[in-house]
Amino acid sequence: MNKVIGVLITVLITITLLLGVMDLPQFGNDNNPTHNEVSKYYIDNSIKDTGATNIVTGVILDYRAFDTFVEASVLFTSTITVMILLKKGIKG
Repeated sequence: MNKVIGVLITVLITITLLLGVMDLPQFGNDNNPTHNEVSKYYIDNSIKDTGATNIVTGVILDYRAFDTFVEASVLFTSTITVMILLKKGIKG
């Protein structure tokens, strides 16, 4: 019974993901969200706004610092969790 439920959940998740992929914009289209005014603003003003000589560094550490901090916190927490689980697995 558990295997049937697992297969059904897997199929439902797969269908949901495939439906989501179908809504993605066509690759290479000039009207894609990646070609909007935000990226142009970052390229034109990041050195002036952030003082960083590297645009990528300016975007990650100044414009998106809070988002980057949260991502780093999630990675740190997951790493610690895996280490705790592996440590318990060795003793048990």
